[in-house]
Amino acid sequence: MRFNRRSLAALACSLAAVALAACGDAKVGTGSSQATAKPATAPPSLVAGTAAPGAAAGSGAPAAAGGGATGGTAREVADPQEASSFPAPATVHHAAAATPKKASAAIAAGAPSDEEVRRELSQMQAAEASAKQAQHRRLTPVAGGQSIGGNGTLPIPANVPETVQKVIAGANEITDFPYVFGGGHASFVDNAYDCSGSVSYALAAGGLLSSPETSGELESWGAPGPGRYITVFANAGHTYMYVDGVLYDTAGRSGVYASRWLVGSVDNSGFVERHWPGL
Repeated sequence: MRFNRRSLAALACSLAAVALAACGDAKVGTGSSQATAKPATAPPSLVAGTAAPGAAAGSGAPAAAGGGATGGTAREVADPQEASSFPAPATVHHAAAATPKKASAAIAAGAPSDEEVRRELSQMQAAEASAKQAQHRRLTPVAGGQSIGGNGTLPIPANVPETVQKVIAGANEITDFPYVFGGGHASFVDNAYDCSGSVSYALAAGGLLSSPETSGELESWGAPGPGRYITVFANAGHTYMYVDGVLYDTAGRSGVYASRWLVGSVDNSGFVERHWPGL
């Protein structure tokens, strides 16, 4: 059979087209063609309306840990325990307190540093528990309430961190000041203190507070939960604390000038527990 050049060229083109078509079919069949691949599904954490594990809802980031509130940002409601705090009558005029930092002069002589205390804590567990029990046996309330007797101040123990000693010393500075709702809110220096003003003053003496806080703000002070040496209890209307196992509270005192250090304990229901990390 004879073929001219034009017929041979047409036949060659036809064979080439068939070969190319076969390669294209093989490519699609093996799934290697990008044009036919399905788009990847977004991970659940990136789908609208969901959050990654451990992230705050709607934020896309982990929730921040709670910290102390700044003074003056939350309005304190009426103290439900004001009546048992012996509010001062208009005729009572008390001298103003010193700034909390001056309370450090009352620290027991020869007190160990925080680092020394930390090294010895493991050896002092039993002795510390025994000393606390003995101290509680010595504390007796005066008539008419739960305020401790004597001069109304708490002896500063030598076997606790220096910061705790300063808090106790600061609390002692205003232990017999009269109670006035709102006292100690505008400034640490005042001539009467309410519950939050009292707790704020003592904490400031230990360097744990830079400005007075209301009881509502103290709900966010420090870290959640009880502390080893200091535990603050707070809600919107009232606050108090335990320092080295002894109650410091305006409610339950024995009179206008009675001590804020009280014997015994109170019902903590309805209060948030806060402590300073490490204390």
